[in-house]
Amino acid sequence: MRTKDKKLYFVRGNRTKYGGAENYLSCLSESLKKQNINHKVVNSIFPKFIPSWLRVILFNIQVCLTKADKFYFSLDRISCPDIYRAGDGVHKVFLSIEKKSRTNLLHPIYLFLERKCFNKAKHIIANSQMVKNDIVSTYKINPKKISVIHNGVRTKEFNYRKSFDKLSKEFSINKNQKILLYVGSGFKRKGVKEFLNIISKLKDLDIKVFVVGKEKNIEYYQQLSKELSIDKQVVFTGTREDVDDFYTISDIFLLPTHYEPFSNVILEAMSFKNAVFTTKQNGTSEILDDDFVMSSPGDFSVVSLIVELLKDRRKLESIKNENRKKIQQFSVENNLSETLKVIDKFI
Repeated sequence: MRTKDKKLYFVRGNRTKYGGAENYLSCLSESLKKQNINHKVVNSIFPKFIPSWLRVILFNIQVCLTKADKFYFSLDRISCPDIYRAGDGVHKVFLSIEKKSRTNLLHPIYLFLERKCFNKAKHIIANSQMVKNDIVSTYKINPKKISVIHNGVRTKEFNYRKSFDKLSKEFSINKNQKILLYVGSGFKRKGVKEFLNIISKLKDLDIKVFVVGKEKNIEYYQQLSKELSIDKQVVFTGTREDVDDFYTISDIFLLPTHYEPFSNVILEAMSFKNAVFTTKQNGTSEILDDDFVMSSPGDFSVVSLIVELLKDRRKLESIKNENRKKIQQFSVENNLSETLKVIDKFI
């Protein structure tokens, strides 16, 4: 890699332990270290008690005023990137789908920086073709300026018996029950209401359903499950450190999201041999067969296929095994290799 003339810096405002962007950055940094390529990570110097909209402005000033001869690979919307990875998708599209209030100062600031970012960047990395199309259609960016590099996942070995024994003791799971799973925070955007409505159409089957993730309005979803008469089948676990155990015992993973640039949980579920369903509003739908892609979060036509899989063990196992094989092409190593090629081309 040619790094003689430029100093490589990765720009990420928030410094958190968990998250897709943090995992991505950690893997990328680790790969560069193995190649003895010098680089640094730039985080925000501003405390979290400052309002989020103001922190975004101040961080942009922080990085752009001190740029000089630094080469910025940014994971955040800033007005001075060299390469921008649009891992959060297109905020303008997100707002149109979610119908968020523009009175929140964070949204107009994001929109201002987003336009600057897409126009100023020498190159843009989109994590799905959906995001690339959104960038081109929303901001009229030359498509040649954008590369699509799908997210990667590290496949893990897992022990079904061990995970089942552990969770069955805690949640009284019958070994003959089929398991359906949702994993994620932000229940409204990721379609937990629609998820529960789909489950309500399966309530006559012998199933156990887990909703894993943090949600500040959890009481609403718990009440909804009661109104739909599925509260005996659905377990809201909250945040868990043992998410892999849930993936391991699950048969079908369902994410009827309203907007997701490219959902890592779909990759993770596939790597643990789950049949997966999601919406076309999720960039990850690009790697799935059409039968497993909902036209919208409220598209309940997939219920018939879900029922078929729950009743046909052989077909379900075939789909699960196919997904485990398919995921091999979406490795972290492939993602890093393609990303490093882009950096090398423009640095």
